[in-house]
Formats: sequence, structure tokens, C-alpha cells
Amino acid sequence: MQRIFIFLLICLKIKMFAADVSAQSDSAANLMRYTTDFKFREGFYLNFDQVRANRPVPKSRILTSIDHRSKTFFDEVTKLRTFTYFDDFGNSQDVETAKIWGYSKNGILYINIGGSFNRITIVGNICHFVAHITTFTHRNPYGYSPYGYSPYGYGSPFGYSPYGSPYGRHSSQRTTELRQFVMCFNTGKVLEYDNKNVEMLLMTDPELHDEYSRLRSRRKQQMRFSFIRRFNERNPLYLPR
Repeated sequence: MQRIFIFLLICLKIKMFAADVSAQSDSAANLMRYTTDFKFREGFYLNFDQVRANRPVPKSRILTSIDHRSKTFFDEVTKLRTFTYFDDFGNSQDVETAKIWGYSKNGILYINIGGSFNRITIVGNICHFVAHITTFTHRNPYGYSPYGYSPYGYGSPFGYSPYGSPYGRHSSQRTTELRQFVMCFNTGKVLEYDNKNVEMLLMTDPELHDEYSRLRSRRKQQMRFSFIRRFNERNPLYLPR
């Protein structure tokens, strides 16, 4: 009886192992190595998980008066504060545009950074892109305001008042600059493009990481883009077909 039980247990383990191998094979078969010919599915990515699965919300599910065939469709939708879409169950959902991850247009990824949607120019396990970052410098000529800074103005705890501010006018300077960023495709984490962050992202390739870490700081700055390219070649990105 004991021998029969052991035999059945072994058969069960073999069956489970075979099923696991089969599932892994099916999963691998549905993946393809990323190349510059790869096209991301067109639509809005609400979060990074949808990017990794290459499953955006299609344009056809967006409830809007904007013509879906318009070349400026994505630009016009992302200017809205919110938009409505239909989920997989046919239910309408409202989403704040500022909170979505980004979108894919003509097979190219655009990531949302501070409300600005920027093209990801280098896609791989380490991505690289340039983003427009807008900053504001505020100066109150009347000194300290008890209400502090409000994006709607000074002098009112509720924001801008059409009747003016008891503290007088304030001045603000808007500055838009280009900054470089890197993104880890495994986690979706976006980091400043600097020596420290590039070195950290290279850690999953010890040989390449050690080579980079031995360089002087100035040389690292000169070579970091080259190391990202080499990393992506040595550690290719695989995405769903």
C-alpha cells in the first residue's frame, strides 16, 4: 500500500512539473525580443503593468467627442483634466489624465512626467528619454504670506480671488527645461540620468557594472549612454506579441 502511495505521489509530481514546463513554454512562445521594429499597441496605458503586458485601453474605448481618427487625438485627450473609458466589463470609468502612465501612438511609447507626455527614445531593460520639466519660481514683493504658496495665487487660503489680494500682486517665473531620465523596465521606476543611477541599474549585469564602476566620474558621464546600449544588447527585453 505504501509503495502504491509513493508511486502515485511521484506520478503527481511528474505531472505537475510537466504542466509547469508547458506553461513556461507557452508563456515564452507568446514573448518576442524587443527590436526597433516592435510596435506597442495603440492606446492609453493607465499604469505600468499595462505597459509590461502591452495591453493599453484602445482608442475605441475612449468616450469623447474628439475624432478617433484625428492625428491630434492623443494630444487633445491628454489636455483634458479627466476622460471616460469603457473597461473590460463594459463599465464606464473616469480617470484623471494627470494620473495615467502614458500612451502609445504609432507603436511608440509616450510617458507622463509632470503632465507632459514625452517620447521614450531608447526602449530596453534600461530606457532613456528626454522630458520637458516646468518649474515655477514665486516671489512675493510684500514678504511673507501667512497663507504660503498656492498655485492659484497669494493672499487667499482658497486660492485666487477676483477682488485682488490684500498682500498685493506676486510675481512668478515659469521655466521649462529639458532633462534626461532613465527607466527600469522591470519595475517602471523613473530616475534622473546621472552616474549614480546608471551604475545602480547596471548591477544586474555584474561584469558590465564592475567595468563601469572602475571608471572615473568624468569618464562615467561620457560613457554612461554607451553602457546603457551595451546593457540592453546583453540583456534583451522581451514583450508580449
